[in-house]
Amino acid sequence: MIATAEDLAQFLEPLRQAGRIALDTEADSLHCYFEKLCLIQISIPGHDKLIDPLAGFSLEPLFEEFARHELIIQGLDYDLRLMRRAGMQEVGAVFDTMIAARLVGCLEFSLAALLQKHFGVVLAKGSQKANWARRPLSPLMEEYARNDTRYLEALASKLGDDLQRLGRWEWFQQSCEKAIESTRNIREKETDSLWRISGSGELRGLASAVLRELWKWRDEEARTVDRPAFHIARNDLLIEAAKRFASGEPVSMSHLSGGRRSRFFQAAERAMALPESEWPQIIRVHRSRPTPEMERRFNEFKKRRDHAAGVHCIEASLIASKLVLETLAADTEATLERLLPWQRMLLGFGD
Repeated sequence: MIATAEDLAQFLEPLRQAGRIALDTEADSLHCYFEKLCLIQISIPGHDKLIDPLAGFSLEPLFEEFARHELIIQGLDYDLRLMRRAGMQEVGAVFDTMIAARLVGCLEFSLAALLQKHFGVVLAKGSQKANWARRPLSPLMEEYARNDTRYLEALASKLGDDLQRLGRWEWFQQSCEKAIESTRNIREKETDSLWRISGSGELRGLASAVLRELWKWRDEEARTVDRPAFHIARNDLLIEAAKRFASGEPVSMSHLSGGRRSRFFQAAERAMALPESEWPQIIRVHRSRPTPEMERRFNEFKKRRDHAAGVHCIEASLIASKLVLETLAADTEATLERLLPWQRMLLGFGD
């Protein structure tokens, strides 16, 4: 484990000599409210290293080295966003093995599935939900972490050969570049709609108002103790409690501690006291009814997409999702600008 600036400085020299860097990360989102980067795994020829971002030394020299190399990552979006939040500024080329696998026609493209298919390697699953913020890591966790990058170079070489053989290398480059660019954008959530959790759509009126306050209560409790929201109360419990409060039925939350339970009922009381004018409104998505011409275009585009997917033995959604086809039928020119060149080509636009 690299846990000091001195250890990192010694590792930078072999890192500089490496052609590509296999990379993965671990975070603690299943154990904390404020997710943080807990581990960086790196594999280069002769080295499978673990780097400890929680040890208090600067990762800037490491991130600078990343920018000078091609990184091999299985599913780049999460890892790049996590490292950007930890201070990484620039990103060079990335070989995303998940994108590559899908473009060569793999229907099962998890790392475990790909390694078993191509190399007969079976990855252990025991540490998938481990708390990566804990120190020291157990030997089992360390081995699990190293295996996430140990085979990526060989996998990337195999998939790269397949992409070249199938004539899809440019498709792959375009897809990776778009995925990298998307990680530069911070995903902002509508704060007024965060409380609309799975299952909340069935609630109406007062029950919605109660759920909103209970969600705020849970969020504040989770922030205070830096624990995931589901550690405080599961979504189904909040929804059931909201229904019971709104219908006048008794609500028991005996599993909550005294202070937390008291704040829970105070939140419900605040909601119950709200005038009807302050209850949440049902969100209705207004969609224009497609014209006969739009329906004709949609069916034509879908026919082209499905034919191309069959010819190239890839998932149809890789070329264009149903929503993309609908927007393409409604505004062809604007939608085409958002598609990659290879997607436009397979849909019959351009060379």
